[in-house]
Amino acid sequence: MDNINKQFYNYLWAYILVALSGCLGNVVDGIIVGNLISEDGVSAINLSKPINQFIFTLHLLINAGAGMLVAYALGNKNIGEAKRLFTRAFMLSIGLGVLLAVFGGIIFPDETAQLLCSNKQILPLANEYMRILLLGNPAFILMWGLSTMVGVDGSPKLVSVAVIIDNAVNLFLDIVFIQWFGWGIAGSSAATIVGHLVGIAILLSHWVNPEHRRLTLDFSFDNLPSSWRCIVSQGAPLAIASISLTLLLLSANTIVLNTLGRTGIFAFAVCMNLLQVYNLFLSGTCQTLQSLGAIQVGKGDNEGLHLILRKAFRFITVAMAITCLFVWISPTTIVRLFGTNEPAFVSEGNYALRIFALSFIPFCYIYVLMIVYKLYHHHHMALFISFALSLTVIPVLWIVSSWFPNYLWYSYLVAYIIEGIAIFAIHRATHVKFEL
Repeated sequence: MDNINKQFYNYLWAYILVALSGCLGNVVDGIIVGNLISEDGVSAINLSKPINQFIFTLHLLINAGAGMLVAYALGNKNIGEAKRLFTRAFMLSIGLGVLLAVFGGIIFPDETAQLLCSNKQILPLANEYMRILLLGNPAFILMWGLSTMVGVDGSPKLVSVAVIIDNAVNLFLDIVFIQWFGWGIAGSSAATIVGHLVGIAILLSHWVNPEHRRLTLDFSFDNLPSSWRCIVSQGAPLAIASISLTLLLLSANTIVLNTLGRTGIFAFAVCMNLLQVYNLFLSGTCQTLQSLGAIQVGKGDNEGLHLILRKAFRFITVAMAITCLFVWISPTTIVRLFGTNEPAFVSEGNYALRIFALSFIPFCYIYVLMIVYKLYHHHHMALFISFALSLTVIPVLWIVSSWFPNYLWYSYLVAYIIEGIAIFAIHRATHVKFEL
């Protein structure tokens, strides 16, 4: 048990730093753009988040699913199968990343921007930011994917180093590209991509020393379609939750922009950056559950798995409580970080932040619970949560915006409470048990 306790925190902090790559890439971009460009620049970044989330969906579909399968294989000491799964996930990551870059960044960049942004004042900024983001998306997928695999292969510290340097490069180049080179909001996207490329180079050093690794490339093509189906089906619940979130971000951006205008979409952008902070802890916890928990499942160690689950829920509870308390005490500080002193923007941001700080608490618990169902092979419950996690919010947002627009910010909280009640009712009705 002491060994599991040590492994839990090694994996947890490593994966939190991995999540920091995505968190800082979004939050710091927003802060710098808000201060160096305008409030509309912050809104433009938020309007591009459906693209970010879609890229992350590809990562989850391929690498999160493959990571769990690789962990199962390593737990069973089946190194050959682990190598094959790793190689096939790597091939899928590159292939899908290149396709998205070609279609989104080269062939249809203007159409993509217009789909996500209907405001003529914000559209030029959104177009610049999204074009570079789409062209550089393979770096995002590979950075997240290699981080998962290197961590599973026993080098979480290297992942930590790669992510720290990735973010340091991103922070430095944000200012260089925007302020010194005069690239504007496009420089923010470019800085994130270059940071990821540096992180990838560091992660590849894992394969320099053969004594410290088990995963290597295996380009055998036997049962290739079957392997890809296994990888995709394993990552499907998380990917479905992510694609549902993509649809939610797109719908929410449209509804907020049409209902509350520029001040509303700016406040929503700040709230989505707050979600990145929650996601920093949530993603670290879930990745730890997937990797370390899957190894315990492979060993058949029910006691070890229960210990990991207790630690995961305890950690996420403390992290959420501290974050929520800080937001309630000082929302104005957070809003002004994003470069605005206009009373209307500050007032709307304060109001929205306090409500969203509470709304994200049930969201985090429900997301972790989805991983738990997956580990115990209750796939139907995991799929239900994947769909409901985001799609429940869309009709609630639409109803509130149509009938009670002054209470629009409460939509997320109401939707997650409804969802939690539904999960509890289905769990009890179907007599689901958490046993290996």
